Amino acid sequence: MKMFQKILVANRGEIAVRVIRACHELGIAAVAVFSEVDRAALHVQRADEAYPIGPAPAAESYLNIERILDAAKKSGADAIHPGYGFLSENPNFARACAKAGFKFIGPPPSAMEAMGSKTRARQNMEQAGVPFVPGTAKGLRSAEEAEQLATKLGFPVMLKAAAGGGGKGMRLIDKAAELPSAFEAARSEASRAFGDDEVYLEKAIVNPRHIEMQVLADQHGNTVYLGERDCSIQRRHQKVVEEAPSPAVSPEMRRRMGEIAVRAAQAVGYTNAGTIEFLADEDGNFYFLEMNTRLQVEHPVTELITGLDLVQLQIRIAAGQPLPFRQEDIHLRGHAIECRVYAEDPENNYFPSPGQITSLTEPSGPGIRLDSGIYPGWNVPVDYDPLLAKLIGYAASREQAVGRLRRALDEYYVGGIKTNLPLFRHVFEDADFLAGKANTGFLSRFASRPQPAPPRREEEIAVIGAGIFQALTGGATSSKNSDEPHSGPSAWKQSAREEALS
Repeated sequence: MKMFQKILVANRGEIAVRVIRACHELGIAAVAVFSEVDRAALHVQRADEAYPIGPAPAAESYLNIERILDAAKKSGADAIHPGYGFLSENPNFARACAKAGFKFIGPPPSAMEAMGSKTRARQNMEQAGVPFVPGTAKGLRSAEEAEQLATKLGFPVMLKAAAGGGGKGMRLIDKAAELPSAFEAARSEASRAFGDDEVYLEKAIVNPRHIEMQVLADQHGNTVYLGERDCSIQRRHQKVVEEAPSPAVSPEMRRRMGEIAVRAAQAVGYTNAGTIEFLADEDGNFYFLEMNTRLQVEHPVTELITGLDLVQLQIRIAAGQPLPFRQEDIHLRGHAIECRVYAEDPENNYFPSPGQITSLTEPSGPGIRLDSGIYPGWNVPVDYDPLLAKLIGYAASREQAVGRLRRALDEYYVGGIKTNLPLFRHVFEDADFLAGKANTGFLSRFASRPQPAPPRREEEIAVIGAGIFQALTGGATSSKNSDEPHSGPSAWKQSAREEALS
């Protein structure tokens, strides 16, 4: 099959950089697009070509199909990779790409539509025999209808937006009196976020784990699963920490979950990379939640434990190539944990923290991967999702992966803005997390417990002052293991100098 020559990346930030790297490793030219505030962004610098697509608001740039296709035509690209977010799950965009003569690197529009609406997805999964959380398979017409159904299901229940994601249009209801206001609020939020106010009802699973299964399907009828990711650590239904494999999943549960995920994908004619999301209860039962018809933010943890490059595989599948392996060839090795690094202030209710990155020290070393879209001097805009980077630790065991992440977090510093890096330092010291007992309620419980106080301001000033002193004196500082100040070169250095001069 003929490989693409040039791919336009219809996205920004760290995922655009990630896709550009995959293109370059395959010998494919990469084209970036950028809004006015992203003119100096890292993904623009990394690409072979870059084209402006409009003002900062996403509706006028990264969500503007006409402008993106116009950039693709000008660049001479033969395919478009949507990344995640923005237009990645928009079937109209996929169709527009095909109509304009560009290969869309993702699933067919029909599969997006079959899984894009959560109510439609539930109907399709019911026909395919996939277990899902008890609830309605159709949108609710009124709060009264919701109350009747909730009474049958039993409280607590969850209202969800049919077209939703990321916690938008979602409400947990513990009793009937809460339903009328929650119903209207969920519909209003869903309408604003997705342009669709349809909501449906689910039985709330108490203390669930959020576990997802990565699938890949080519255009030749081959579909495989690549193991699970545990995404239970969430804040306001947004994933914060992800790991693979899940501490709660046995080999037998993994096999059953994987086989069901493959069945779900095949039921809607799915091709390319996708993710089937499940909720698992405390007894090990699991239920279909939804399908993400795109590459996931957390795909690096799967790449590390399988040794596969999911973005390159996406490109190869879109080019018509068959998967180069079968299910029996997939072996999971080691453990990987990812932290989503956001520009937000944990001390101020995680309020967004845009602004200039005045200084940046990034971690590295054995088992550390950093997928980042920032650099010193970059101005983080207020217009988009505040995700800056993804820090991933990989090792032979979960314990060792945690240790590597602790070390990496100590090396990580972003100056000029606030980030959520302090949160991860606390999480990786938590007894429940270390025991592998985290569920979707972890962070809310965690936040209610007293946390170690952050370093005092005078201690930070002392550290900065020591650094300035070291820079001014050429690195001459006192030895940690000596009571006497270091007053000159070491004996071996002095001996070498004398010998050179003799």
